[in-house]
Amino acid sequence: MAAPRPLPRLDADNRAFWTGGADGELRIHHCGDCGSWNHPPMPVCRQCLSENVAAEAVAGTGVVDTYTVNYQAWGPGMEVPFVIARVALDGAPGVILTTNVVGCPPEEVEIGDRVRVTFEQHEDVYIPLFEKVA
Repeated sequence: MAAPRPLPRLDADNRAFWTGGADGELRIHHCGDCGSWNHPPMPVCRQCLSENVAAEAVAGTGVVDTYTVNYQAWGPGMEVPFVIARVALDGAPGVILTTNVVGCPPEEVEIGDRVRVTFEQHEDVYIPLFEKVA
């Protein structure tokens, strides 16, 4: 059995990101004034400081920017090895998520791989993970 993931504390700013998986959506904060995408979510735009920000669904696809394979079990019950990757999201310029690539052996992950989001549910939280696109 895999060790449980630590869950985020939901608040008004991050709730849409962590619960969007219930609807199959990866939601990223978007500024209605300057058009920039912001992650992690916060109440104001990082670029123009506008409060006109809201979570919007993005394609949920992207590219592995870089990755590492973790072989160390950092806690009891943790299954290793696993891939920790940075995924540059399609349609949300400048947003890169640190996540896991799942659904394939770690040795099959490469920089530049196309990936799509999948969600792992824990209570009311949907953790965005990514799978390789064939």
